[in-house]
Amino acid sequence: MLSNPKPDRMTPMERMDALMAGKPIDRVPFFPFALGFCAQNVGYSLAEFYNDPEKCFWSQVWTQEQYGYDGFPQYRYANFGAWEFGAEIDFPRGKYDMAPKVIRFAVNSEKDVENLGVPDVKTAGAIPLYMQFSKLQEKYGLPITVPCGSPISRASNICGVDLFCRWIIKAPELVHRLAQLATDFILQIVQYWIDSFGTDRLVAADGTHMEANNLLSPKHVEEFAFPYLIEVHDKVLAMGVKYFYTHFCGDQNLNLPLFSQIPMGNPGIASISPEVDLTTAIKFFGDNCVIAGNIEPQILQTGTPQEVFALGKEAILKAKYD
Repeated sequence: MLSNPKPDRMTPMERMDALMAGKPIDRVPFFPFALGFCAQNVGYSLAEFYNDPEKCFWSQVWTQEQYGYDGFPQYRYANFGAWEFGAEIDFPRGKYDMAPKVIRFAVNSEKDVENLGVPDVKTAGAIPLYMQFSKLQEKYGLPITVPCGSPISRASNICGVDLFCRWIIKAPELVHRLAQLATDFILQIVQYWIDSFGTDRLVAADGTHMEANNLLSPKHVEEFAFPYLIEVHDKVLAMGVKYFYTHFCGDQNLNLPLFSQIPMGNPGIASISPEVDLTTAIKFFGDNCVIAGNIEPQILQTGTPQEVFALGKEAILKAKYD
């Protein structure tokens, strides 16, 4: 490890602005995406973190100040879409609860899909919490994250991954209906955020966990995911949002030729998991995106400082000239 690291010459916001403008920066930025850790670091429970936007926001600000990393506070959780479409959820309570979880899905049968509609964008589920959080981002001059997510990832949260995967094979029309409902809802959310904040500081934040090849084949991704991702990205950018921060979650290697066609902004940020090699990510996204990743989260959580440093060094050396 470095015994005498050079001091920073930029603030995190200056570094981020320069990075997105294609200008020189003083060092490689570090975005830990540390949510629950921030709550525990400052003494809040995870239930408080996800229920109280003020505590959620300040726990991230204080933790960033303590450790000196980049990134910016944001409110998000993987099951977004479930509560918003009528599911019953529970906030973290026990030792092993790390995020809100679904107790009862909104859709459990084909009839439920037929009766489902797009919820009220201003009152559904966690939307009021997201909005309170975004108002804090605006107040303190930070990037304002608008929750998007891939349509089929949101759709799978409406009925559960097991049922969603069965319907892909046995009732594909139901999957398409759920995906279109999720698409319409995402676009209404973005319009609500634009009406509230304008577009100058908006960042469209989304992730593609359902599309991972651990769950779906490239054929199914092309049929059920790709058209809706294209629709969301095209329309959100046309609304005036400047770029997407998209996390391509899990093993996405077989999807990359397809996903490289998705507009991300100029530039966008393509975040990858350890299953995707940095050189591979640069090959598919490097011309149009900043690449984020791909340090192993398990090592970040349980490894030694020396192991984390070695992984970071390896990533920088691999990607610095590509």
